[in-house]
Amino acid sequence: MGDELISAIKRAGEMAHTERSKGVKQQMVISGPGINTMSGFAPTTKGKIVVVYSPKGGTGCTTVAVNLAIALNNEDTRTVLVDGNLQFGDVAIFVNEQGKNTVLDVAPRVDDLDADIIEEILVKHEASGIRILAAPQKPEHAERISADQFTKVLQFLQNMYSYIVVDTSTILTDVVLGTIDISDVVVLITTQEIPAIKNARALLDLLQTMGVSKERIVFAMNRYDKRISITPERISENLKHEITAAIPFDEKIAITAVNRGVPFMLDNKSQPIGRGILSLAEAVRARITALEAEDRAPVTKR
Repeated sequence: MGDELISAIKRAGEMAHTERSKGVKQQMVISGPGINTMSGFAPTTKGKIVVVYSPKGGTGCTTVAVNLAIALNNEDTRTVLVDGNLQFGDVAIFVNEQGKNTVLDVAPRVDDLDADIIEEILVKHEASGIRILAAPQKPEHAERISADQFTKVLQFLQNMYSYIVVDTSTILTDVVLGTIDISDVVVLITTQEIPAIKNARALLDLLQTMGVSKERIVFAMNRYDKRISITPERISENLKHEITAAIPFDEKIAITAVNRGVPFMLDNKSQPIGRGILSLAEAVRARITALEAEDRAPVTKR
């Protein structure tokens, strides 16, 4: 099993390297004199891919992804939320937008995409303003979408949106590995449960193996309960990676939001759970800004 995972990681890395090379050429073709979209909008700089991932199921990864996308979205930084859990994705349910177009409508024609096609397929969430690319409606349809196709879709969306927030499955499929590899930032979600912390440690080691720099990882604690002695500070010290945002535990607000299909960032933004998401959004923005500054910094010769 270990050899298979390492092999998958290597394949994902090679694929992502190839796609990045293609992406530069594609960017030149698509950007041309400017992208014409139905909304008349295109970011002035290449959009940022923000992957939300947890190596432990049940940590609230989708809840964080949905509400983070809403927190990042505004008139200047339009955001699209992509469901990368291709078998059992729930993003559409979380925003009460079932029965519409999915990534399956995009993937087969990934080499012939244009902005108008994308705009027609994306679901517009009227209440928040974000766009959504939903997962296939049937689990068996996931196998129709390759990692190559999925990453190409994300790279195309970078030409249209400032932030591409990707919710992911816990299982490290080729799609998830490829998405992590081309991402700008990985939001790693943990909770105060020992299994979640153990898996977070393993994932941090794996990301290092993949060549994902520590600076690209925004470590966040979801469902933080002050009554529990396992604090963000203790986990940060133990795992040698700072937790930059803690989202307070509020079961009533979170579950009610899911069951209503109304993300809590729409009507509970001022509550502690909402402020936790806003803190995470600021951490993501700050990390991207720092990474961009680092990329622009001149290389000094020794």
